[in-house]
Amino acid sequence: MANTPQARKRIRRNDRRAEINTNRVSRIRTFIKKVETALAGGDKDAAAAALKEAQPELARGVARGVLHKNTASRKLSRLTKRVSSL
Repeated sequence: MANTPQARKRIRRNDRRAEINTNRVSRIRTFIKKVETALAGGDKDAAAAALKEAQPELARGVARGVLHKNTASRKLSRLTKRVSSL
């Protein structure tokens, strides 16, 4: 267990930040699932619209430090490829 006041404070802060970051990642996953659902339904217009909404969410995840930039780039590239192949 933490012995110094600073270490105790870091534990409290880390718990708060972990909850915020978990919510951010969950939100990004939701946007990605919307694209995949539209792809599964075969609706190209809906998939393209969902992809357009998911793109800034992925970029925001990178900016906030919850996703690596290559991970976001890879996910976006694969989704774009699937949408364009419909």
